[in-house]
Amino acid sequence: MADTQTFLMLFKAKRENFIATMTPEEQAVMEAHGAHCHALAAQGRVVLLGVCPDGAYGVMVFRAESEEEARRFFDEDPAVQAGVVQPELRPFLTVMPG
Repeated sequence: MADTQTFLMLFKAKRENFIATMTPEEQAVMEAHGAHCHALAAQGRVVLLGVCPDGAYGVMVFRAESEEEARRFFDEDPAVQAGVVQPELRPFLTVMPG
């Protein structure tokens, strides 16, 4: 992946204690979201993936060939499509580790 760019996907929960209060429908969406993220990881593109213990935020830093490819992956995410989170996609520069 020689000429890739790095992006940040930030997911903000739409309510407090999201993880503890998810409906069955939201749980299914978040499971599909996890599978979507793991598919990108299987391609060796994920730099960092994590979530706050209370579910307030989820973060993924990943590599894509272009901004269009990053946007496509973002737009295809089940959590974005279902509107269960407030998502953001931003270009990202890694400063440390070098």
